[in-house]
Amino acid sequence: MADVDTLDLLSKLTAEGAPLGDVITLAASLSGGGQVALADQAYKVWIRFNAEHPQLCVALFNRSILQAVLGDNAGAAASLEQAITLNGDFMPAYVNLGGLQERAGLHEPAVATWEAGANRAVVINGVGVGYAFTCLKQIARLLGDMHQPARAELALQRAADIDPNAMDVIGQLVANRLTQCKWPAVQPTERVPREKMLEGVNPLSIAAYTDDPLLQLAAANRFIEREAKTTPEQVRADRRDAPIDLTGRRPRIGYISSDLRDHAVGYLMAELFEVHDKSKVEVFAYYCGPESSDGLNTRIRAGVEHFTDIRPMTDDEAVQRIVDDGIDILVDVNGHTRDARTAVFARRPAPILVNWLGYPGSMGSDYHHYIIGDPWVIPPEMELYYSEAVRRIPCYQPNDSRRKVEETNPTRTEVGLPEDAFVFCCFNGPQKITPHVFDRWMEILKRTPGSVLWLLDSVPETNARLREAAEARGVDRTRLVFAQKLQNSHHLARYRLADLFLDTTPYGAHTTASDALWMAVPVLTWSGRCFASRVCGSLVRSAGLPELVVDSAEAYVEKAVEIGVDREKAKALRATLEANRDTCVLFDMDLLAGKLEELYGEMIAEHQAGHRPRPNLANLSAYMEIGLSLDRDEREMQAEPDLHELYRQQLARRDTVKAIPADGRLWEGGAS
Repeated sequence: MADVDTLDLLSKLTAEGAPLGDVITLAASLSGGGQVALADQAYKVWIRFNAEHPQLCVALFNRSILQAVLGDNAGAAASLEQAITLNGDFMPAYVNLGGLQERAGLHEPAVATWEAGANRAVVINGVGVGYAFTCLKQIARLLGDMHQPARAELALQRAADIDPNAMDVIGQLVANRLTQCKWPAVQPTERVPREKMLEGVNPLSIAAYTDDPLLQLAAANRFIEREAKTTPEQVRADRRDAPIDLTGRRPRIGYISSDLRDHAVGYLMAELFEVHDKSKVEVFAYYCGPESSDGLNTRIRAGVEHFTDIRPMTDDEAVQRIVDDGIDILVDVNGHTRDARTAVFARRPAPILVNWLGYPGSMGSDYHHYIIGDPWVIPPEMELYYSEAVRRIPCYQPNDSRRKVEETNPTRTEVGLPEDAFVFCCFNGPQKITPHVFDRWMEILKRTPGSVLWLLDSVPETNARLREAAEARGVDRTRLVFAQKLQNSHHLARYRLADLFLDTTPYGAHTTASDALWMAVPVLTWSGRCFASRVCGSLVRSAGLPELVVDSAEAYVEKAVEIGVDREKAKALRATLEANRDTCVLFDMDLLAGKLEELYGEMIAEHQAGHRPRPNLANLSAYMEIGLSLDRDEREMQAEPDLHELYRQQLARRDTVKAIPADGRLWEGGAS
């Protein structure tokens, strides 16, 4: 019940002309004390008796926040709409109203509200421009979720024009263009020059843009510094030097991922959790993705001993939970991907931190100690591309040998394919299709009569763009066929209709390749230097077809044409995969789990001996500058014969201006 002072103040609010500050003070006091409903009533009373107040819109806005807390979203929206009617330049109301509309499922009205806010002719000052910028970011995010990338791109372009230093916006803009197959993906503007645009690109998009692992490493480090920088005060539970005493217990292995659900990573990891030897390791899973109760999420929950949803936890709360669990090895299964909790790793909640599976490349951090690869993905001569110490298992990618495949056998006619064609396919996401890859595909089609290219369906505008690009290269647009997206078991079943999977580069097939190989569809790939461009080669070799891993663009085209014009050869490759499926390394999850467990034991032994690896981050700002200057859309870095020499030349030039210390990577130090 309200005290006497509160009742007295409430009575004063009924008096005409009561100061707005009084109700703000009262409402803050009431809501701070848990009396949110009473605070809402205070605003309601004041608004009723001050209908002509010049700052009525502020009171309505404040009340809308309380109404939303009380669950009255319709009332909150009505308050915001009234505030906008009273003062069309009151920008905070647009931001919040759009958010309420989005949560109510009114997506187009939300976009319209934010557009109205972004288009207001407000006084040009930092606050007004800041609200317009926020509206544009909200528009882009929601339209992206609505699979309307072209409209999202327009909002991102406007936001980048407002703030060319907003790296997150610039990164989204480039990623958006990659997804639409808009070439060149990096399109500089008067306000955002090319190098600034590349600097803002998320490391995952850099992997799709160029086969330059030195730039990828430097970009990952820059991203870490920008997005997951941690202060000394936040590292309150630092366990990097915590002893690991295994007396009377098993090593505790924790996996953090946002993708333990109906997601590519979820499909890869489901069986691993089931076959981990529970007598050797105690397995913890920390889930940080969207709320999920799908079949895979349920299966993974059952497959681990301990499953904790850290999604609603702050980073500090998640760290404390991991500390309380006494984790010895914490595995980052997100890396630089969506919904990652990198800041948790930055707080060092476990003695050993490992980068594995979720992100195809180095984290570029000073706290990830190891990266798990395999002999093909990271051969010894390529370890310099990683800040982490490299450790290997026979094939780095797990798979699910228990995956469900529908028993139905669709015909080619049913999925829009010619019955008698040679079907090349690629079910990688459109963001992986570069103009260089597309040029090669069109050459293959032209040299393989009676063939088609079967691609994963995208938005209609992107499909049309690819068909127009085919015609511009002299290929009939009808030879590109798009496969509608299906539930995974049905998608796997239709793989049988393809003859040869053509991989992309520099970001190649991962789960899509193992799906194809599981369904006995041979996969042709060109391995480059970076992790993302070598994964597919590892999978194909582990499935028993090393002859389909080539070392040049020319060899890629020639091998595809060779198989495309000789259908018996394609059948023989399929037969090899069918014969190998139950025995090959790629699908041997007991082998993978056993090797992982051995590797974890070796990491613990190194820690106990005081030999924890120290990440190498030397000179990465210089490598970043050089990479930004070297990479161009028209230049395919994977085809460069001597990438290292290009960098050494540029390092030497910089060293003449300001001495660069030796870094144990490419630079051994200057002459003086």
